[in-house]
Amino acid sequence: MKALITAGGHGTRLRPITHTKNKHLIPIANKPMLSYALEYVRDAGISEVGIVVNVGDTEIEKVFGKGADFDLNISYIPQKAPLGLAHVVKIAESFIGDEKFIFYLGDNILVGGIKKFIDEFEKDGSNCHLVLSRVPDPQRFGVPEIVNGRIVSVEEKPQYPKSQFAVTGIYIYDNSIFEAVNNIQPSTRGELEISDAHQYLLEKGYQISFSEITGWWKDTGKVIDLLEANRLILENLKATVSGDVDDQSTVTGNVIIGKGSTITNSVLRGPIIVGKNVKICDAYIGPNTSIADGCRIIASEVEYSILMDNSKIEDLHVRMESSLLGHGVEIIQSSTRPKTHRFMIGDQSRIRLS
Repeated sequence: MKALITAGGHGTRLRPITHTKNKHLIPIANKPMLSYALEYVRDAGISEVGIVVNVGDTEIEKVFGKGADFDLNISYIPQKAPLGLAHVVKIAESFIGDEKFIFYLGDNILVGGIKKFIDEFEKDGSNCHLVLSRVPDPQRFGVPEIVNGRIVSVEEKPQYPKSQFAVTGIYIYDNSIFEAVNNIQPSTRGELEISDAHQYLLEKGYQISFSEITGWWKDTGKVIDLLEANRLILENLKATVSGDVDDQSTVTGNVIIGKGSTITNSVLRGPIIVGKNVKICDAYIGPNTSIADGCRIIASEVEYSILMDNSKIEDLHVRMESSLLGHGVEIIQSSTRPKTHRFMIGDQSRIRLS
């Protein structure tokens, strides 16, 4: 079995971060988002992986190379434009060949990995296996209609969903899926919809089985989803302290502190991960926070946030929470008079003052 993983698209809901960074490299618990997908694939016993990237995008390959760090053999498949998930499958046909494969959307994070779904697919002997999750807003997803324990139809982003299930970004196929993606037509959005491919399989008599995710699953397309995935990952990490914590500081809960980091006269309440060479002084770091390498947090309070490397927060008079900071961001209280706010802000940034 092979694996096909998406790492393209434009990440419009995560701008301005994604103006300069592929969204699949945004860190969750201080690891690039895509690394979780690669770990799930490796742990399922798969070694051949195709990663679909935007044409001209070399950022993903620079980070992951040929996959040696994950004991994988990675190939990169360029997609000229985001023309739908069925188009992703279509352009990967030569890579997949006649093998069965798992198709995994690289911005999905879940607990427990994917091996159990592959095992269920093999046990069921179906042509296609979909992984479902109950969601409060199924109209945002592909939605299956289930009758007597069988999927009888699949509709993409329906106005009136026929179930409370979403088809998550985890699909397992035999090579019948290529018949489907080569015969469906673009939707009104101009894309080849993966739900239409699934509907094609059903209409042609192919068998679709399914599993339901019983733990947590996140499609990290929005900032709030990234923060929640970060929280869920942090809850399952093991506390380790490799940096220096002085006697005036209090560290409680599940806290990871990297080498070269110093904690001075501060309060850290886990779950938290602090990267390497971070300086935290006279500060409060609240639960569900990830702080990447080289950051500085001085006389400030941060909670439920993600800070990418080399960011600096100094002398804030209000607690910062539910925030996503890119690389090298500085938020500093001005000492000049008159008191003013001074900003340098990129396209599509968002700032909320209170």
